[in-house]
Amino acid sequence: MPGYTGNKDAVQGRLRRIEGQVRGLQRMVDEDAYCIDVLTQISAATKALQAVALELLDGHLSTCVADAISHGGPEAAHDKIAEASAAVARLVRS
Repeated sequence: MPGYTGNKDAVQGRLRRIEGQVRGLQRMVDEDAYCIDVLTQISAATKALQAVALELLDGHLSTCVADAISHGGPEAAHDKIAEASAAVARLVRS
């Protein structure tokens, strides 16, 4: 079960707000908004996505990785830790 299951509604709500931000960006471009204003809103949407990603990562670590460590044995624990490390690396690069 995913680590975000307990707060799935909140995550979906945040993603819907981000979706609205992106639609707003499209309108800004359609309306020829000032470049810096568009970039500012892109930055805000990016930060909002990063916040959701961190929340999902925290849930993954506290449930999936923790379960693998306590119940899955050394190989399962190693695999989940490697998977989480790769996810962190992707987040850092983005």
